[in-house]
Amino acid sequence: MKVLIVGSGGREHAIAWKVAQSKKVDKIFCAPGNAGIAEYAECVNIGAMEFDKLAAFAKTEEIDLTIIGMDDPLVGGIVDVFEAEGLRVFGPRKNAAILEGSKAFSKDLMKKYHIPTAAYENFTDADSAMAYLEQAKCPIVLKADGLALGKGVLICNTLEEAKEGVREIMLDKKFGSAGNQMVIEEFMTGREVSVLSYVDGKTIKTMTSAQDHKRAGDGDTGLNTGGMGTFSPSPFYTKEVDEFCQKYIYQPTVDAMASEGREFKGIIFFGLMLTPDGPKVLEYNARFGDPEAQVVLPRMKNDIIEVMEACVDGTLDQIDLQFEDNAAVCVILASDGYPVKYEKGLPIRGLENFKEKDGYYVFHAGTKKDGDNIVTNGGRVLGVTAKGSDLKQARANAYDAVQWIDFDNKYYRHDIGKAIDEA
Repeated sequence: MKVLIVGSGGREHAIAWKVAQSKKVDKIFCAPGNAGIAEYAECVNIGAMEFDKLAAFAKTEEIDLTIIGMDDPLVGGIVDVFEAEGLRVFGPRKNAAILEGSKAFSKDLMKKYHIPTAAYENFTDADSAMAYLEQAKCPIVLKADGLALGKGVLICNTLEEAKEGVREIMLDKKFGSAGNQMVIEEFMTGREVSVLSYVDGKTIKTMTSAQDHKRAGDGDTGLNTGGMGTFSPSPFYTKEVDEFCQKYIYQPTVDAMASEGREFKGIIFFGLMLTPDGPKVLEYNARFGDPEAQVVLPRMKNDIIEVMEACVDGTLDQIDLQFEDNAAVCVILASDGYPVKYEKGLPIRGLENFKEKDGYYVFHAGTKKDGDNIVTNGGRVLGVTAKGSDLKQARANAYDAVQWIDFDNKYYRHDIGKAIDEA
């Protein structure tokens, strides 16, 4: 069969790598792709938001399955466009992708269906938000309602900080139209854990757990980013936590969406906080996390195409989803200055060191071909992933592999997975 992947980052590279292992697949295309994805797929110069062009390409090339990697096209309704053309596509329709597309919607859904989450209020004007803050307890969390590249969340320690945050989100439109509406919620404490899942509208099968590191600097300092590294599994995600989440969070979310007439097929990413009062939902995403996909997919035993087709066909209950009994750590190599200002077009050296090395992977996030060279083309450049028998070994392997690659301006955190030592 022929497969089209929509997207251009490390997540899509990990998906392409996994799809390439499927015995069912003869040919992979990726739009628009990147220099790493080009190893597995024919990259097509069509943007992820050019729905009609993508659908026309899928029809012309007789694509059997299209996989949507990114949040923007999902929230924008790309699945509806493809389905209207009679094309098979993996991902939620627009009315289900709102689970990620609107934080206000997802918070209201959780409240209505008694899914554990932080106490909150939604606001559509800055004055009301400011008035609410006067009687709220700090620290407090401000969230732009819409998509903001994983950066639309502000944790404010003082009232002044919180008011400045409201001004940034709602008045200065730091995150654009994502800040037209805003959620203010209580600050929760505890360990963060990410759990990805496959969903076919009624059945949910969860993948192995992971934990992301969002801040740019060591020790969780600096600005929020799209993610500087991740590890899997989380030692804090115990059997008891899993049983609680299956009963009170995972299945109830799928059932709630179905009850609302928003049948969800695709990936639900659960961002959890393991609070002293039990696990609670921090956020939902409607697609694979990035860089969570880079540690979860290398540990997945199943043929990804079989699982995705089961989601599309509503037969996920027949899939025995399995993961290796090991661990993986991903360290993001970024351009110094990310996420604010950084140089592009710098040649990358050492990529060949990963060829034929079992258990070591380099997933391209922001790269492109420049003649014979592969050069940097973004803030997050590469994700270096390594497996190990346990988390400590995987972490040591990943940091060894980080040294195999070099480019001017290379920057990375030195403490990805350090929480492992405290488990």
